[in-house]
Amino acid sequence: MEKIIGIKSVDFKIKALGHGVVNWNGPTTLTGDNGKTVDNHTLPKLRGYTNLTGKVKEESGYKYKKEITDIDFKKTPLYISQNCIRHHLFKNQAFDLHFAAEKNLEMVLASITGLIRGYVVPSSQCKRTSPLLIEDFVDQLANGNFEQFGQAGARDSSSFFSKTTFGDTEYISYGSISIEQLQFISLDKKFDRASMIIKEGKGEEVAKKVQDFIRSLNSSLKPIATFHSNFVRKGTIFEEGECGIMLNNDAIQALVEYTLLLINNLSIRQAKGYMYVDEVTVDYNDSHKMMRIKRDEAEIVSEIRSPFAQYFYTK
Repeated sequence: MEKIIGIKSVDFKIKALGHGVVNWNGPTTLTGDNGKTVDNHTLPKLRGYTNLTGKVKEESGYKYKKEITDIDFKKTPLYISQNCIRHHLFKNQAFDLHFAAEKNLEMVLASITGLIRGYVVPSSQCKRTSPLLIEDFVDQLANGNFEQFGQAGARDSSSFFSKTTFGDTEYISYGSISIEQLQFISLDKKFDRASMIIKEGKGEEVAKKVQDFIRSLNSSLKPIATFHSNFVRKGTIFEEGECGIMLNNDAIQALVEYTLLLINNLSIRQAKGYMYVDEVTVDYNDSHKMMRIKRDEAEIVSEIRSPFAQYFYTK
């Protein structure tokens, strides 16, 4: 069996800086100063946090809640969820999928949403799995604190509420772009992963639109999107393939570089908090070690030194 060689994934480490909370978890039931449960305390997203103490009232089975200040920000650090990150990363096209339907999917496919973010159209079951994996952004500084608030002009107890807030933040995250998922666009229902359903003779037209879009990202490269009626995954027994579009080395490079540019330029400003990406370390990973950048940065290759791996061939 032919061994697949080349860059299999583009992995990266992100360092981001900020202040305050940009991703709230909402009101959380806790125990107040008087021992009574309160529902007017707002928590940010905290990794691994539970509001339960683990103690249960034997007669009723009631589960005791933690006190508001009973939080260890080192053990349960602040984080920004990957869903929040992805929303802001593709903010320009965040709501376009509301209008996606079978008749206009080639417009979606020839976009950063179609090629990188991924999508699902429930009415037709057309979908494109995102080649981009991003982990949660996890805070390293643990500058959390408790704040009590009151509504101006009101004096009853219902006007008081509290929040767990944060000062300066520093986040670390990791991510990866899968070359296998990026390089091939299925236009075939055979394996239940068609990005869109095409009519006879329309494949070349769709490929041309994808190619033109990728060329608009980097005019110095020569990206090519090739349509074929039977792309086969290397290593298969029966060599059953799909019709679809294959991206060449330059097309993959253009999309990878544009995605890394989006990540480098990412910033989020929400209410009284903000976050921006300060540094991105990249690994053009040609080994079998997934996310080796996490374990040993001495092993990483920070520049393109070999072609991207080819997972499919025509038959």
